[in-house]
Amino acid sequence: MAMRSVEIVWDELMEAFENPDPELTYFLDRETGEVFSVPADYDDETFWEEMAAADERYLEIPAFDYAQERQMVHGFIQGVSNAALKAMLVRAFVGKSAYGRLSEILSFYPEEQERFEAVREQVITGRAGEWLEEHDIFPPDR
Repeated sequence: MAMRSVEIVWDELMEAFENPDPELTYFLDRETGEVFSVPADYDDETFWEEMAAADERYLEIPAFDYAQERQMVHGFIQGVSNAALKAMLVRAFVGKSAYGRLSEILSFYPEEQERFEAVREQVITGRAGEWLEEHDIFPPDR
């Protein structure tokens, strides 16, 4: 497959990579750079057949990676220097819906929240960039 340079709306691609909803399937049109979603249970057999037949054109964007998210959160927590904050984050991390509780806690620590969002964006951007490269797609600029 040839290397392609395609104009992609980066924010839309990031939204697809960040989306934790298993009810949505995201695609990238390799020709136009359009990112679009379809309900996972979309009941139109013709649509799915057309998508499968045009698999060189339409790439399914990988689902949200919970394991990578947990690793990133764990690494972030290890880098927190405030011992009290770190202890709160560790307790929040071990339960269900850890990300929501972490966000609540970090809302009282704006500098750490900003650092967390920067780390998270870096991880997701890296994941998206690697995925694009695997498919020989190189957006001109972000």
